[in-house]
Amino acid sequence: MTSPVTYARQGRIGLITIDNPPVNATGQAVRAGLIDAARAFAADDAAQAGVLICAGRTWVAGADISEFGRPPQAPFLPDVIAAIEALEKPVVAAIHGTALGGGLELAMGCHARIAAPSARMGLPEVTLGLLPGAGGTQRLPRLIGLMPALEAMTSARQIPAPEARELGLIDALADGELTAAAIALAETLAGQPPRRTRDLPAPEADPAATDALKARLVRSLPGQIAQTTAVDVATEGLALSFDEGMAVERAGFLALMDSPQRAALIHAFFAERAVAHLPQIAGVPPRALDRVGIVGGGLMGAGIAVSCLLAGLDVTLLERDQAGADKAAATVADLLAGAVSRGKLAAPRRDAILADAFRTATDHEALAQADLLIEAVFESMDVKRQVFAALDRVAKPGAVLATNTSYLDVNQIADATSRPRDVIGLHFFSPAHVMRLLEVVVPDRAAPDAIATGFALAKRLKKVAVRAGVCDGFIGNRILAHYRAAVDAMVLDGADPIAVDRALTGFGFAMGPYAVTDLAGLDIGYMTRQRKAADRHPRDRVPAFADRLYEQGHLGRKSGRGYYDYAAKPPVPNPDLPALLEAVRADLGLTPRGFDADEIVARTMAAMVNEAARVVEDGTALRPLDVDVVMLNGYGFPRWRGGPMHWADAHGLDRILDDIRRFAAEDDHFWRPAPLLVDLVATGRRFADLNEGQSA
Repeated sequence: MTSPVTYARQGRIGLITIDNPPVNATGQAVRAGLIDAARAFAADDAAQAGVLICAGRTWVAGADISEFGRPPQAPFLPDVIAAIEALEKPVVAAIHGTALGGGLELAMGCHARIAAPSARMGLPEVTLGLLPGAGGTQRLPRLIGLMPALEAMTSARQIPAPEARELGLIDALADGELTAAAIALAETLAGQPPRRTRDLPAPEADPAATDALKARLVRSLPGQIAQTTAVDVATEGLALSFDEGMAVERAGFLALMDSPQRAALIHAFFAERAVAHLPQIAGVPPRALDRVGIVGGGLMGAGIAVSCLLAGLDVTLLERDQAGADKAAATVADLLAGAVSRGKLAAPRRDAILADAFRTATDHEALAQADLLIEAVFESMDVKRQVFAALDRVAKPGAVLATNTSYLDVNQIADATSRPRDVIGLHFFSPAHVMRLLEVVVPDRAAPDAIATGFALAKRLKKVAVRAGVCDGFIGNRILAHYRAAVDAMVLDGADPIAVDRALTGFGFAMGPYAVTDLAGLDIGYMTRQRKAADRHPRDRVPAFADRLYEQGHLGRKSGRGYYDYAAKPPVPNPDLPALLEAVRADLGLTPRGFDADEIVARTMAAMVNEAARVVEDGTALRPLDVDVVMLNGYGFPRWRGGPMHWADAHGLDRILDDIRRFAAEDDHFWRPAPLLVDLVATGRRFADLNEGQSA
C-alpha cells in the first residue's frame, strides 16, 4: 500500500509531504509514514534542513475521525511529534488552510513554522470534551505565553495567521508561494542546530490570572469540565520538566477520554454528520440554487435573506407595499451592518451585496425567475395558502416552493398549488442568520430532488439540516410543547417559574423556559394556545398564568416585563408574579406544593424524552440522533450532555420509565409512557441501538 507520507529532496532541503485527503488527518498510516519519512530525512546526509508540507487544500486539520471510539494504534501522535522534534537537523512546518488539534501540535513539534496569510490554527479539543493530548498544553505556552495559550485552548478559537505571527506561534508569513517560501526559510536554517520548542523556558503561572480564568469558564460554561481541566493540566505541567509535564497532560487527556461528557460531545459530533444522510435522497442531485425569492420582510424573512446573501445567493424580498419593502430593506441593511461591526463581513463586500445581490419588490412577478421561493409570512394557514396560490401562478417550472411555518400542516399548504411535488418546509430558527438549525420538512408528495435542494441550501448556508415529518410543530416544537406543558403544570401546582429556570440552567440549558418565553414574546404562546383551543382535551392543563400575563400586556422583553422585569439591569423576577400565581391557583382550587431542583429536572426530562420517543416511533424523526441534533442546535440543550436521547441512554431508560409511571399516579392523562420507550426497556435496548447502521 502506498504511504500517505513521502520523502524527497530538493537540493539540500528534504521535503516530507503528507497527502491524505480530504484534510490530511493524522490517521495511523500518516503517523507511521511520518516516522518513516523522519528516519529517511535523518539518514539523508545531503539534506541539511527539511520542510514538512501537506498536499491538497489544508495542513493537517486534526485527528482521523474514523478512529474515534477504537483502540489507539501505534505509533501514537505524541511519539511521532517527539521523533520529529528530536531530529538533529531543523524542520520547517509549512502551514496552509487550517492547522487544528493534532495538526497544530505537529507543527509546534517542528523547529520553525511559516504559514500562508490565509491560514488559521487552533486547539479545539475542548469541543469534544478533551484537552490537547500531543503536547499542546506544554508547547503552546512556551511559544506564546501562558494566558494567551490558555485562552486559545479553552475557547477553541481559530487564530488567523497574522495574529499567530504576532503571538510568536509561527515564525513568518509566506510572501508568495508557500512551499517556495518554506524552502527559503529552511535554507537560512540549514546547518544550524534545531530550535526545539520543548527546550524553550516554561512561563510561570500567575495564580490570580488562572483562577480568574477558571471562574469565568465556570460562569460561562456551567457544568463543563474540559476547559477547566485544560487550565489545571497546563499550569501543573509547566511547573515541572517537559517530560513530566507531558505525563501530566497524558493523564488529564485519558481522564477526559473516560468522561461521560467526552462521549456526549463525540456523539453530537457524529450525529451532526449523520443527519444529512437520507436514503430518500441518496444520489439525488439538488435542483439549481442561485436565485432566492423571499415573501415577507419581517425579522424572520429579513434574517433568512441575510443568511442567503452571506452565502453568495441572489435575493429578492417581496413585501405587500412600498412602505413594507423599505422597512424590510432597512432591516436587511442593519443586519448586514451588524455583521460588519462584528468583523464577520468586510464593508466592501456588504456594499457589493446590497448593490448587486439584493432587492425588494411589491409584485409577485419579481419572483418569476427564482430557483427557490421561501414564504415567511404570518403563521396563519389561510394567509400561507393565499401566498402559495400566488407563487404557483408566477414561479417558473421546477422552482422549489418552501414554507417557513413553525407548526402548520405543510401538506395543506402544498394543496394550494398545482405542483405539490415542488413544495417543502424550511423551518428556520430565529435569528435566522445566526441559528445553525434548519428543519427540512418533508410533506407526502415532495419530490426527492426538491428535498435534496433543501439540504443543499442548508449546506450552502452552513446550517445543520434535519429531516422532519409533517405534524404540529415537527420535531423540535412538538417536543418543546410537551415538556413546556410539564413545566407549566409544575408552576400551576406550586413551582416558582424562576426556580424552574434556575434548575434547568443548572442542568445545563442555555436559558430556562420562562426566560426563553420572555425572549420570544408571550404573545407567541398565547396565539398558539388560541389556535389549538378547539382541539384541547378536557384534561389538558392550560397555563392560565401565562394567559393572565398576556392579557395584562406583559409580553416579555418586547414590553419590558413578563416573567422577569427588564427595567432592572440585569433583569429581576417580575415582582407582581407571585400574587398573580397565587390568584390563578386559588381560582383553580389548587393547593400549591414545593418542587426541588431534582424533581423539576426529572419531570422536564421525562416529558422531553417521552415525547421524543413518540416522535421517533411515528417517523416524524427518522432516528433518535435526529432529535438530539434538533434539540442541541435549536433549543439550547446542553451539548455536553449529547442531546436528550443520548442523555436518556446514559441516565437509564428504566429510571425514566419509572419516573413517568410515578408521575402518572397523579395525572395519567399527560403522563402516558410512549410505547417505544416501554419496548426498549422491556428488551434491554437503548435509543442508540436505533441509530446503528444509519450514521455517516
